[in-house]
Amino acid sequence: MPHGVAHQLIASHLVDGEMTPGEEIALRIDQTLTQDATGTLVMQELESLGLDRAQTEVSVQYVDHNLLQADEKNAEDHAYLRSASRRFGLWYSQPGNGVSHPTHMQRFGKPGKTMIGSDSHTPACGSLGMLAIGVGGLEVALAITGQPLSIRMPEIWGVELTGELPPWCSAKDVILEMLRRHGTKGGTNRIIEYHGPGLAGLTAMDRHVITNMGAELGATTSVFPADDEVRRFLAGEGREDDFTELLAEEGTEYDVTEHIELSELEPLIAQPSSPGNVVPVREVAGTPVGQVVIGSSANPGLRDFAIAARMVEGRQTHPGVSFDINPTSRPILADLTRWGGTTSLIQAGARLHQSGCLGCIGMGQAPAPGTNSLRTFPRNFPGRSGGGADDQVWLCSPETAAASALRGEITDPRELAEELGLTWGDLDLPEPTVIPGMLEEPPPAEEARDEELVKGPNISGLPEFEPFPDAFEVPVLLAVGDDISTDDISPAGAEALPFRSNIPALARFAFTRIDPDYPANAEEIKDSTGHAIVGGANYGQGSSREHAAICPRWLGLRVVIAESFARIHWQNLANFGILALEFTGEGDRDKVPQGSTLSFSDLHEQLQKGSEVVGQVDGTELTFRHQLSDRQVRMVLAGGLIRQLAEGES
Repeated sequence: MPHGVAHQLIASHLVDGEMTPGEEIALRIDQTLTQDATGTLVMQELESLGLDRAQTEVSVQYVDHNLLQADEKNAEDHAYLRSASRRFGLWYSQPGNGVSHPTHMQRFGKPGKTMIGSDSHTPACGSLGMLAIGVGGLEVALAITGQPLSIRMPEIWGVELTGELPPWCSAKDVILEMLRRHGTKGGTNRIIEYHGPGLAGLTAMDRHVITNMGAELGATTSVFPADDEVRRFLAGEGREDDFTELLAEEGTEYDVTEHIELSELEPLIAQPSSPGNVVPVREVAGTPVGQVVIGSSANPGLRDFAIAARMVEGRQTHPGVSFDINPTSRPILADLTRWGGTTSLIQAGARLHQSGCLGCIGMGQAPAPGTNSLRTFPRNFPGRSGGGADDQVWLCSPETAAASALRGEITDPRELAEELGLTWGDLDLPEPTVIPGMLEEPPPAEEARDEELVKGPNISGLPEFEPFPDAFEVPVLLAVGDDISTDDISPAGAEALPFRSNIPALARFAFTRIDPDYPANAEEIKDSTGHAIVGGANYGQGSSREHAAICPRWLGLRVVIAESFARIHWQNLANFGILALEFTGEGDRDKVPQGSTLSFSDLHEQLQKGSEVVGQVDGTELTFRHQLSDRQVRMVLAGGLIRQLAEGES
């Protein structure tokens, strides 16, 4: 039977299990990626696991999220991360080098390899024919020690691309079209594999845009073949020897199929406040705009900045618009400058920021209240921008962003091109710049063992959690709606993220966008009863940050009951000994309101016996279900994976 790219990647790294959708499998991992917002916990976990030297082919620690140094906290963590990278044998990318995903793609991406990262946009490297999956930090730590990754075998969703993109449409419109069709849950438990003749018109960086935002569909990952375009990309980075052709075999059949005729696409935009809330730009044209930001891992390539520079060249952006440019790496900024685009942007009124995630993670560039902010970013969840829960963030292509910056209102770039006589065509971009020594290579093992870990006072260490009880009675402290994101649970932004290495301090921010009193109420009963949380569909969508599990756990969270869970957060809950249950009947969610009391008994036996769990809500019996494997059940009962490993269990 012919196999596609995703199937070949999984088969070549399969350690255990059967490749049947829904069954748990274990995969050998070649590379890992960590960034500073999640990496500090990973390094603490490596300490707890007693690691001597990284066992992967390549592991890299990037500093790209928490770049603002308003006080000593972020700088403390950067020093700790560098020392831990040297001690454990990881490459280190210092602040200002660039966003982790495109930088990793440029320097380390390699067709045919597997990679996991403690960042949900890790699938971006699928653009090169890699199996790249976003996971929780603890799973990355285990992979660095040489352990395989355990996941449920996804379905393979084959998306055939035909035709060519029309003028003033780009790769961002392709992934926005997928989100328009399927929303933020359409890719759950699926790998999206792109194929077809339409690939010929998409560069490797175009493909990066598409695979990066596959995370917003809820997909396990997205992959493209390693074809001649990937060879060309690697050659431009001075790494053609890293190329290995990896193509779908002729006659490949997929579990699920989709077709996109690229020539029929038009400029699209995601309205506030979900990446799945997509409409044509023409339908919202004329909406006033106060901020436009170009950059992020979702539009990282030189072409994305260059097209904006070409559009604003010789013109001034609207005086009521803050036009912000976030270069995604030092080499891309160097190339843009060499080409002349940096000057064009600055002369047009752009504010040039350092290379990094910045506004994408709410670390600066917060919009004013009530101001529409157009961004070429991957996410626009409420409050993520740092502008408050009522922020108005829209997601669009660089073409739509630049056109809107000139007009001061949402503008279809096709309309502006006709008005100004703009031409569409080859930008004649320079060959990529490679900066030797930009990333710090780990020292030899014998030297690394003498490396002292640099820990400032804001690094608290990992909390220790007790085993999961066999019976308990807890109040439902919080009941929330559908599509609760990890930004809702553990907020990003300049106020909270500097405490990412200090769990007790960071826990004070948990759920405060929804209920400001939650942390205080939870801490009051954490040592007596603990508590439960009830959610709706797609609970825990978005970022992979395991802080969204560990902070509520520190506050006494025992169980989350929801209609469905996002994959990464569901796994993170198990990793830290929190029981994730699902409602079984229509209307059952309404039977467990905030303030009700949940009680369970004989939980150990129930969890080990099957998928159903019976509890009581204010004395009335109700049946729930779980989707944990036997391995995960043992993990939860032990009180989490770290305690389980410390006690020598498996």
